[in-house]
Amino acid sequence: MILPRAQLVAAARASIAAGSKSFAAASALFGRTTRERVWLLYAWARAADDIADGQVLGGALAAPADEAANLARIRRLTALALAGEPTGDAAFDALGVVAAECGISAVHTGDVITGFALDAAGWRPQTELELLGYCYHVAGAVGVLMALVMGVPPEDHDTLDRACDLGIAFQLGNILRDIAEDHAGGRCYLPAQWLAEAGIAEADLMAPQHRPALAGMAARLGARAQGYEASARVGAARLPLRCRWAVLSAAGIYGAIARQVVRRGPAAWNSRVTTSNAAKLGFVVLGLAQALLPARSCPPVPYARAQLARAALS
Repeated sequence: MILPRAQLVAAARASIAAGSKSFAAASALFGRTTRERVWLLYAWARAADDIADGQVLGGALAAPADEAANLARIRRLTALALAGEPTGDAAFDALGVVAAECGISAVHTGDVITGFALDAAGWRPQTELELLGYCYHVAGAVGVLMALVMGVPPEDHDTLDRACDLGIAFQLGNILRDIAEDHAGGRCYLPAQWLAEAGIAEADLMAPQHRPALAGMAARLGARAQGYEASARVGAARLPLRCRWAVLSAAGIYGAIARQVVRRGPAAWNSRVTTSNAAKLGFVVLGLAQALLPARSCPPVPYARAQLARAALS
């Protein structure tokens, strides 16, 4: 049996409050209907991510006992939810509700699940295009889902592309900020081609002598992230005011993190880059001001969404 919508919303709200305090706070910028849909979508994404990574509410990673079985479970429960069938899991039932309300399809969710599969396989990008393809699956596709939740019609492909661009910008920022943490966890998302050009073996990535080259790669990622962020801001201008405000606030917060990493240069990974609550509030105020102004034009991003969806799978 599927719980009533109000109960699923309450469970999803509890999930986002425990799993992402920043995201929970940011969701307050949305109107009630959109906010509830964001919570419902988050509940599914959080539950699926936890199953894939062996986590609880995004906590410490644990080696999953059977990664293939976990991915199969995610796919099975997601398919049931999209068909409007009970799944036995409130987080997946939440997806069924928001999917029916917003036109979310198996293609949209499947692209996100592919991101879980890439991480489970210990995937590494060989080229920049493959890196961007990975960013599409783990974040750009989530941006598309968020746009659908905010009311963008599934047939408005250009605006969905812009939403995808914001997710990619966020993920590039996460990657350049977390290079040291990922390395410690046995992961590396810098293209193997870049490392080879710099003469860096992945095992020695964080050696002191490689810091200048690493800072150069971070600057390269940061520049690419800014391009995707600028594209996303054009799409944000098409959203309702409160959604536009939320998106632009988030773009400011995450963009600032990436730019701070780049400014630190070789010392960027001596300590984790964060944003203070005061700074976040400042970006929320700035986001409102930007939401009231027309968006600036920007150059196109280098690859189309459909191309990125295939890139990491080649």
